[in-house]
Amino acid sequence: MGPYVADFVCLERKVIIEVDGGQHDEGNSDARRNEWFRARGYSILRFWNNDVLSRTDDVLEQILKALGSACPHPSLPPQAGEGAKAKMSDV
Repeated sequence: MGPYVADFVCLERKVIIEVDGGQHDEGNSDARRNEWFRARGYSILRFWNNDVLSRTDDVLEQILKALGSACPHPSLPPQAGEGAKAKMSDV
């Protein structure tokens, strides 16, 4: 995006998700990068690698909150007709 690379982005909601290791310390380069994205209307969520791996549910909840209530929860079962197989008795 522009002169930068984002780990993940939802263009529709203008949310950027960054997954960082120990090399990221919110230094000057990260601050300039964040300002560039924010100036274009993006919000930025940052997670540490170990949190994504060990606290996945918490990370997903934070992402869902940032995206808003219009997004389905990833663990909800598919709606009828969306991946569900009909039984012969249903036909």
